[in-house]
Amino acid sequence: MRISALLGLMALVIQEAQAMPPWINGGVKQKQPQDEGTAYNSLELGSYDPNLENYDLSSYEEQTIKTVYGDLTPKTKVGTLAPSTTRVSPKMVTATMAPRTWTAVTTPSISSLLNALTAKGLPTCLVCVCLGTSVYCDDADLENIPPLPQETTYLYARFNHISQIQTGDFKGLRKLRRIDLSGNSISTIEDDALLLPDLQELIIPENKLVSLPKLPGSLVRLDAQLNNLQGSGILPDSFRELKKLQFLYLSDNKLDYIPVPLPSSLRSLHLQNNHIQTIPEDTFCDAQDHKQIRRALEDIRLDGNPINLSLFPDAYFCLPRLPIGSYT
Repeated sequence: MRISALLGLMALVIQEAQAMPPWINGGVKQKQPQDEGTAYNSLELGSYDPNLENYDLSSYEEQTIKTVYGDLTPKTKVGTLAPSTTRVSPKMVTATMAPRTWTAVTTPSISSLLNALTAKGLPTCLVCVCLGTSVYCDDADLENIPPLPQETTYLYARFNHISQIQTGDFKGLRKLRRIDLSGNSISTIEDDALLLPDLQELIIPENKLVSLPKLPGSLVRLDAQLNNLQGSGILPDSFRELKKLQFLYLSDNKLDYIPVPLPSSLRSLHLQNNHIQTIPEDTFCDAQDHKQIRRALEDIRLDGNPINLSLFPDAYFCLPRLPIGSYT
């Protein structure tokens, strides 16, 4: 019984061996005849080993990459140096770098720049702001009145370092109407410096003036507050011929009297914070004409002066309003 079973098993093994594919013979591929229609006539599969442990997969991947993408290994050209692999420490860099040198840059002042420009015949408007016929040189570090275009009508040179006004500073500026020099250091103005035919407004507060120059008859407004003006610094009859003067501001000075005579055109007079102690009867009114009414002069300020206004009623009886000040 056992012998018959063993013989049957051997016959089965022989039958299975005869049924195996013809291209497998001990794991070695057998080349097939090149018949038409055969799918493998152009495909070389190489040796076949069902055990994957016998394959070198790394060489397979490398070969596949070379086939698809080409050789990716960088090639060193003849005559070139390979990059250095030595790491440079920060200390080495510091030791080899040359020391940096700094050059001081100085910016010229506006006044020196203006002088340089005007010395070459260039107009002030290259540095100051000129809008139409108005020239703005505010806070420009000026020490003198800059040369101005002949058509200038309004000049603003506030908050500079101008210390004096000379006769030739406004020469030929026949259209100049307003001069504003607030907040400078002006201590002197030459007598003929401001005799301009069309000047209407002279604004010079917050300076160091001790006296006033001759003023043009076209003047409408004079503002000389916050200076060092004294009674002796105002010429006799300085305001008599100013027939167009309407606003006279002389507060915060050192005046000890009201500068008379005052033109009939005057509308506003500010003399507060001075040293005025008395008012003559003919200061504002005609002492001989008690019917006189001086209607234009409606704003007089005498507050901050050591004067009792109630002691001088005849000095302001012709005014439409009482002066502002102390009456006690």
